[in-house]
Amino acid sequence: MLEGGLLMALGLHAARGLAPQATAVWPYDSYHDLRWLLVYHDSWGTFLLGLVTVTVARGLLSAGLTALAWPAGAARPAWNWLVRRNLSVAVLAALVISPWAALSVAFSAVSLSWYLFASLVPMLVLAPFLARAGVAAGWWRGLPTIELFGWSSLNFLLLTLAGALISSVPGWWAVGVAALTGVANGLLWRRAVAAAVLPARVRLPRLPVAPIAIGLAVVGAVWAEALVGVAGGGRHGPWMPPILSDRLSDRVPYAIIVLSGHDSRWDGEPSADPRVERFSYRGLDAHGRPLPYPPEATHRSLDSSSALLAAQVDALHHRTGRPIALFGNSEGAMVARTYLERLPRGPVSAVVMFSPLVQAGRTYYPPPGHEGWGVAAGWELRVLFWLANLPRPVKDHPDEPFVRSVLVDAPFYRNRILCPVPGVRMIAFLPTVSAAEAPPGEYSRIPVYQEPAFHGGLIGRRAVEDRVEAFLAGEPVAQPRREYALLQQLGAAWQAPPLVLALNPLWSATREGDPALTGRVCEPR
Repeated sequence: MLEGGLLMALGLHAARGLAPQATAVWPYDSYHDLRWLLVYHDSWGTFLLGLVTVTVARGLLSAGLTALAWPAGAARPAWNWLVRRNLSVAVLAALVISPWAALSVAFSAVSLSWYLFASLVPMLVLAPFLARAGVAAGWWRGLPTIELFGWSSLNFLLLTLAGALISSVPGWWAVGVAALTGVANGLLWRRAVAAAVLPARVRLPRLPVAPIAIGLAVVGAVWAEALVGVAGGGRHGPWMPPILSDRLSDRVPYAIIVLSGHDSRWDGEPSADPRVERFSYRGLDAHGRPLPYPPEATHRSLDSSSALLAAQVDALHHRTGRPIALFGNSEGAMVARTYLERLPRGPVSAVVMFSPLVQAGRTYYPPPGHEGWGVAAGWELRVLFWLANLPRPVKDHPDEPFVRSVLVDAPFYRNRILCPVPGVRMIAFLPTVSAAEAPPGEYSRIPVYQEPAFHGGLIGRRAVEDRVEAFLAGEPVAQPRREYALLQQLGAAWQAPPLVLALNPLWSATREGDPALTGRVCEPR
């Protein structure tokens, strides 16, 4: 309730859904603390001081909650033992959960939902083990009971629903919801502690199951980034959507440039229709034709890519004499939107964006060798990416130019990516999973078409391709789904808190409004 009231007083609209986790059971409480800390520190000194403070505070608070929740039928240990035990668990949780909290920061930086989903899996797995750790000396041996797993999972469900409700109620009603959730958290503490202290039966009592689970969680944080890259559509070979492999309808008046996403590659194979051309992240040859490119070429900055796009737009328009439409997927959609913002749009009169990164740039970390907001998170991500890159031929990096361009120009990408541009017909095709990529509130002022899918998963569906063709032929094809706002609210509890634009000196001079404070996009400061 205290955190909820503070967030309301500060006007930090986008972070209200995190408040109920302040009194949650392990490890959701530590995950809450570490996300706030990794975003809101501006030097190594403040990070280390904050880490010690939140770890000690979490250990003491959990010791008190454990003592209050101790079942009446069991002898309660001495207070000093409970404090030592829970301080140890707080340290352990900080070590194990911190890499996943750093991935949550990465998710808020690039707004890719796979990072969010990947960071939640270890919370569910580790919850019953850490709940036992706070009350039992032999917690590391044997499997937790199904009761303990159930109560821990129920707390996850409660926090998700409470975050959604807080995000949907007006004004100070959110504080009341947070207070009621705190009461429910207390009841779940009682159930979880009782299930840990008085287990019906411990299976595999001699096996060190907890260290195995914790080890897998730490290793999983290293490999999560690689799995995110695969799930997000990279490294699957040449990308050939129907707009490239099929001929266009005669009712489409445009010549079209198709922009693929991060880690895509192109071997120079032409499209089926001469009016359609692949965007090249390497630029044009001497004859004004796009060059083949490797995956590493997609790592360039968005400003650099948009400059290449401007040259290709002019070349294609000069060659065909037609108005130009842009068809961008993921990073390609971001390149197209950056081009519209930074450069004269010229002959471009229509833009189709598939899976754009919705409200990217909500967190920050400085480049190597500098201090600033999120410095510790940045180094934690560098270590994770370095380890994940070891077996991979195509290396990703949290400081590659593409990522840094999003971080540097975060006010624009957070506020205007789905805003209209005068003289340009625009539409965003959003998979429903992208609802988890942005905090609750307004996210678009251009027409949207939404269907259940993961990031990049709408391309290739016949119904969707028909809608693309209809849009390019001049027809209205918007199809928002009512459940999208609900899914936004359900994801609110598990996002990293956004860094307020005015706090970061790199952003403070911007004239962009801050959706984290207003819940609205496309507005000036």
